[in-house]
Amino acid sequence: MTPAGRLFLQPEMNQIIHAVAGIKNPLDVDAVKSVFRDSLLVKHPRFCSLMVKDPDGRERWRRTKVNLDDHFVVLPDPLTVDPSVSDEDALNDYLADLSVSSPLPADKPLWEFHLLLAHRCGVLRIHHALGDGISIMSMFLSCCRKTSDPSQTPTFGGGGPGRRERLGIIRVAMVVWYTVAYVVEFILRSLWLKDRTTAVSGGAGVELWPRKLATAKFTIDDMKAVKKAVADATINDVLFGIIACGLSKYLSIRSSKDLKDGLQITGLAMVNLRPQHGLQVYDITKLMNSGKSGTGWGNKFGFMLLPLHYFHNAGNDDPLQFVKRAKSMIDKKKLSLEALCAYKIGDCVMSLLGVKFASFFNYRILCNTTFTISNVIGPQEEISIAGNPITYIRTSISSLPHLGRKAYLVAGKSKAINRN
Repeated sequence: MTPAGRLFLQPEMNQIIHAVAGIKNPLDVDAVKSVFRDSLLVKHPRFCSLMVKDPDGRERWRRTKVNLDDHFVVLPDPLTVDPSVSDEDALNDYLADLSVSSPLPADKPLWEFHLLLAHRCGVLRIHHALGDGISIMSMFLSCCRKTSDPSQTPTFGGGGPGRRERLGIIRVAMVVWYTVAYVVEFILRSLWLKDRTTAVSGGAGVELWPRKLATAKFTIDDMKAVKKAVADATINDVLFGIIACGLSKYLSIRSSKDLKDGLQITGLAMVNLRPQHGLQVYDITKLMNSGKSGTGWGNKFGFMLLPLHYFHNAGNDDPLQFVKRAKSMIDKKKLSLEALCAYKIGDCVMSLLGVKFASFFNYRILCNTTFTISNVIGPQEEISIAGNPITYIRTSISSLPHLGRKAYLVAGKSKAINRN
């Protein structure tokens, strides 16, 4: 088992990924099971293995026979009979409840697929020890087909290779400077440095509290329009600007005492460390083959601190200022090797001090920050499962010691979904 996989099995860091797919037409349970039975999902070693401990207490994967019926949970009835509760709200409440009350059983491989027939959607629950967002999304898409060509599997959206820039002396110096500065702050965050307590602060034990999930939707066209208004901005800059503006407005309303303008609120981002620039079109067969290239299956991401700042007059000021500040900060972060160094530091801590201390190290970072942000790009074409068109894909994870969590999935070309 990989170091990151062992980390996600510790009580403080135990995480389950929830991937929700909405379906256009009524669900055919037997057809969906047939797709899974013939897919790579049930052939992948991680998805057909039990988590066991060897005599030394180290976690291992042990192959077992998969009984597909044990992994399917079929709910034929609506989640609520209250007509005032929408399908979306009912689903969010269901996921919130799963996040704190329904761990995956250890007597079978660590995944389940819930079919909510009345709501025309499926919830794929996968333990984070099995892989990261890139791996899980690739595996899920291997079960799907392009609507335009049912013989073809869908592909991730993403840009081409990143633009290569010459590393002059000044640029190298900037990379070194920002890397050292950000890594020092990252280490301090794992020890004692923390955000000031606000209405959105979490802390130790918050992951056990009841959860509330909410969904906000933004059209990609609107975000592209905002992106064009700020020179060289990206969609990620716009998304982070939205978060900064929204949190400032929320804190202005909910805070019992005045907060000073410029107050730092720190987010924790998960950054893909595979060698391609950004999110590329990953071949599932390559992901299944681990190797020195670093493109194989597993948890291959590092942490990066993303600070934003509170401003009392967020509703009156030019909202583009939030995007400009976000772009300035993210551009500096892109110059650093913070995420890679954070990954290496965690790996060294686990190797030298053991998984218990590494878990404490990561848990402290979560307790000392305010929110988490994760970004996964979905397919660029219309897709279907068992011949049934998929209308949306959303992701979230189980509880962390944060009161606020932002998880983004850009599912297709038209809409971005923000799950809190």
